Amino acid sequence: MPDTDQEKTESPTPRRRLEARQDGNVARSADLSAACILLASILLLDWYGLQLLGGLKVVVEAMLSSAHAANPTRPGDIGALGGFTGRVVFGAVAPMVLGTMAVALLATVAQVGFIVTVKPLQPNIAKLSPLKGLKGLFDARAGMRLLMSLGKVAVIAGIAIISISGDMPRIMMLSELEAMQLFGSACEVVYGLALKLAAGLLILALIDYSFQKWQRERDLKMTKQEVKEELKRMEGDPLVKQRRTRVARQLALQRINHSVPHADVVVTNPTHFAVALQYDSKTMVAPKVVAKGADLIAMRIRQVAISHEIPIIERKELARALFKNVEVGQQIPPQFFSAVAEILAYVYRLSGRKTA
Repeated sequence: MPDTDQEKTESPTPRRRLEARQDGNVARSADLSAACILLASILLLDWYGLQLLGGLKVVVEAMLSSAHAANPTRPGDIGALGGFTGRVVFGAVAPMVLGTMAVALLATVAQVGFIVTVKPLQPNIAKLSPLKGLKGLFDARAGMRLLMSLGKVAVIAGIAIISISGDMPRIMMLSELEAMQLFGSACEVVYGLALKLAAGLLILALIDYSFQKWQRERDLKMTKQEVKEELKRMEGDPLVKQRRTRVARQLALQRINHSVPHADVVVTNPTHFAVALQYDSKTMVAPKVVAKGADLIAMRIRQVAISHEIPIIERKELARALFKNVEVGQQIPPQFFSAVAEILAYVYRLSGRKTA
């Protein structure tokens, strides 16, 4: 039996989803976009069809009446007719073209969002493998494509048969109508049939899109080992993190052993925080934090201070504020001047050191 750890049972991590998206691996149904464009084209043709016919009528009338040029006998009038025809037809067709383009864009964005990548266009030798190609003929995607093709044929045939059968009495009466009535009735029959076909194809496309999303979700699933490796990449190897923490602690202790003996005072919480301050009126504008730490580091600062006879003063609020707001090597901000000056004055009095 296969190792259960190798089965893809885990949901994909956000990082895996992002990498797949950047590679162009998104759930998208070309049939859905095509069905939306077809349906939009039919509706736009119904709404703007008369405008298009009106534009063609204007072109024909202008051509027959020579309204497009001052002198219709000159050869150059052919160019004038072309320009005139282009302007009129473009004005009539523009709403349909722009509307169809907008629907195509919305249908794509609704499926995959905004994404720009060229990775799917890059050559991949692995895709040229004959064995992989043969395997692709018998997977779920190939089966779904076959079902979709058969479904399209069945839907188109079924809807056409049902629709034409229902309109048969009306179709039989078309021969009795006048030319304009015949044209209007025929357009209504064809429009109704096209609308039903587009709706049927849209339903099939939605089913295909749902399958594409399900298939992509299944492909992105991960094994437990892949999840562990992903966490290591995102958060770092635990062993490496421990080693980094240990090295950082050693460096901090070295700085403490070097800096605290030169401090003038250590302000404590008393046990959780410790901040070592140094002040030289000749070289500094304000006292400087030469070391700080919490818990174990704070205890080490106190130990070094005791061994070098550095005064330790307990000021809970001041220690917490300095630890939080001032980094090692920085001078204290003005809001701490008064409190620190009071402590330094007290320390100087104890040691007999003169203040500046």
